[in-house]
Amino acid sequence: MERGDSVDEALFVRFQGTVRGPRGNFPGVFALANGLAREGRLSGDEYTFWRTNNDWYDAHYPDPSSTDPHVYDHELHPGAAAWFKTTAVHLVDRVAGYLDLLAAHGVACERVESSAPGRIIYEDDVQVVVVP
Repeated sequence: MERGDSVDEALFVRFQGTVRGPRGNFPGVFALANGLAREGRLSGDEYTFWRTNNDWYDAHYPDPSSTDPHVYDHELHPGAAAWFKTTAVHLVDRVAGYLDLLAAHGVACERVESSAPGRIIYEDDVQVVVVP
């Protein structure tokens, strides 16, 4: 949880790695899982879980990049990161399987909550993308 936020105040939640990536940010849970898949590190069952759930998320919430192709542009929006709205319970609940997948591969991940995670550059019904 961010300093100064209480559980009652948190409007947004993010699941991210605990180790900074090459660009200095903490990769999100989906980026971490996608990396394992891209590297061929998933077992058959893990790959099926990953593919099935990525497809489910693709069907159930918008990809900010399809609305704004520059939302994750590292020069325009350095450190841009997606956060779920805490009201998007149906999306947040499904993250548990990804956390289990990452833990099985020794990839540490944490839940971060905040009422003000940064400057909002994209917003829809279930998420925001912010620049810290």
